[in-house]
Amino acid sequence: MATRAGTPQNLLIDADDTLWENNIYFERAFEEFVEFLGHSTLSGTQIRAVLDEIETVNNKIHGYGSANFARNLRECYLHLAERDIRQGDLEKVMSFGECLHLHPIQVIEGVEETLADLRTRHTLVLFTKGHPEEQRLKIDRSGLAGLFHHTAIVKEKDAAAYRRLVSELALDPGQTWMIGNSPKSDINPALEAGLRAVFIPHPHTWTLERGEIAPADGRLLTLERFPELRAHF
Repeated sequence: MATRAGTPQNLLIDADDTLWENNIYFERAFEEFVEFLGHSTLSGTQIRAVLDEIETVNNKIHGYGSANFARNLRECYLHLAERDIRQGDLEKVMSFGECLHLHPIQVIEGVEETLADLRTRHTLVLFTKGHPEEQRLKIDRSGLAGLFHHTAIVKEKDAAAYRRLVSELALDPGQTWMIGNSPKSDINPALEAGLRAVFIPHPHTWTLERGEIAPADGRLLTLERFPELRAHF
């Protein structure tokens, strides 16, 4: 385990819902969608399950981001609507997702100060997935870009993506940690790639990013809050 007095580490750090709030805005958009759909029998949870199925398929094709979320809402509406569908209805549904790229960037408390401190001892890499342009805009608007030594945006954060990043940056896997809130994208694939990981749960992690964490053989650290990193690195 790294300590403040230990060997400098390579810290790969997730963006959405690790550095700033993100999924809360998608949840609010989904709530608006459920209200507009006004289904007579399905609950919000049941509608969410249908949308999850659509997103699971479409994300592999189109990736992530607000535009793709809007497309998924449209498909969900076409599948579940109980009334005649008008063009105006589809435009309204799409608007719930399309405006998400304009939401404010709310940096999580303690993140900026923690990054500034960690940077003095370790190599910081911002590692995020999603639509490249949309993610770059978030990074720029967050004001945190200058605190990282490198930034990498990929379509999917799987074990292969971690191995590529480690190779491209010539990182030592034994001294490289992935820090994030998602078991699916941050923790399990990093562990599979032979890295270490720090799991910082977020109460509003997207349903498709949740899951059980794989056995870690002592390579996993779980913290409650991002600023706690300063006590370990």
